[in-house]
Amino acid sequence: MPLKKDSLSLSSSAISYLAGLVRIPGDKSISHRSLMLPALASGTSIISGLLEGEDVLATAAAMRLMGAEIEKLDSGDWRVKGVGLGHLKSPDQTLEMGNSGTSTRLLMGLVASHPIRATFDGDASLRKRPMSRVSDPLRDIGAKIESSSGEKLPLTITGCENPKPLDYTPPMASAQVKSAILFAGLNTDGTTIVREKTSTRDHSERMLMALGADIEVEQGDDGSRVITLTGKTPLKATDITVPGDISSAAFPLVAAAMTAGSDITLVGVGLNPLRTGIIDALKALGADITVDNMHEAGGEPVGDIRVKGSKLRGIDGLEVEPSTMIDEFPVFFCAAAIAKGTTRLTGLHELRVKESDRLAVMAQGLRANGVEVEEFEDGLIITGCGDSQGNGKVPGGATVETHLDHRIAMSFLVLGMMAEKPIALDDARAFHTSFPTFVELMNGLGGDIK
Repeated sequence: MPLKKDSLSLSSSAISYLAGLVRIPGDKSISHRSLMLPALASGTSIISGLLEGEDVLATAAAMRLMGAEIEKLDSGDWRVKGVGLGHLKSPDQTLEMGNSGTSTRLLMGLVASHPIRATFDGDASLRKRPMSRVSDPLRDIGAKIESSSGEKLPLTITGCENPKPLDYTPPMASAQVKSAILFAGLNTDGTTIVREKTSTRDHSERMLMALGADIEVEQGDDGSRVITLTGKTPLKATDITVPGDISSAAFPLVAAAMTAGSDITLVGVGLNPLRTGIIDALKALGADITVDNMHEAGGEPVGDIRVKGSKLRGIDGLEVEPSTMIDEFPVFFCAAAIAKGTTRLTGLHELRVKESDRLAVMAQGLRANGVEVEEFEDGLIITGCGDSQGNGKVPGGATVETHLDHRIAMSFLVLGMMAEKPIALDDARAFHTSFPTFVELMNGLGGDIK
């Protein structure tokens, strides 16, 4: 397969084991919010542990264009001087969001309730992702949204002077949709209500509380949640510590779990209960995982995760809410691929509309590397390569097309660590969006990525 212009060719080869103690880069979801929300506050906030991946840097650039002062300090921390609620300005150029769907959808919410105009654009991958799930409710608030690409980027939003508060029930479980509506509600008179049928990651609610927003959360016994926000309440600057990203931690977690003799500890990882499905899912396969040193940082639960190599076995179904690990399924599929027996996973429609169609792309890449996979509308059946002793390696040897999806790229580099022949990527540039130190960290633990 010919390489794309300016592509980054990487391959991963079999290893003996992984060992060591490392700190995972900052949580991407929290990093985005720690730039957006303090930018609406009065005063100066200091952000520690910010993820400096391309997605987060795109958020920083967009907030600067809308008036916030954001700079990196010599200490490595970041300083955000807010403009105050209601004082965002129209950017004088297009907001280039790169590959970041989170940045785009959340910022659409901010713009919608301010009397400003902004145009959003992104890379080829982001231009394929649907924005109607956010643009439809934002139109109900009063924003005008124009797109010549069927509710996809590029699109232009003209916010309104007198936005209407919404009482909204998202049709799908989506933290991005919820957050966009809540962010629009910040500069809206009255009460904005979001009713979730299934709880999604609550980083926005936690940070809004820390910044002094008038917000209440009611948790139902059935997993539903009702979030109520009273708008026009000034936000107060506050310092924020960003914990390690559980989504990034998933890659060394899976790599260690599926390689016999491995023993690694990941320090200071965010363990928000609405994000930790990957730990429960790996345990269901038989992974040896323990969590220690639980504490709180910046309103978020944090701890250290230790994982040892295990003999993994397939499972029929997963008793884990998909929204708690939606970004971790690609690498989880790799764990299933080296397990003994068959793993059947359903209810994963959302993977069709991520940075790529992750069900189709993962199925294609696994098959190319010798794994038997059956793909259907909302899931996969993966026949693992593990033997009767629970030890398994995939044949490998293929070059995987990543579709510029960072999680696809990193997942197959993890799988290459348990492959008979190296697994290569057509283009690995995308991992810089969320985990720029991925290769260095994995090789430091004992990986062989070249």
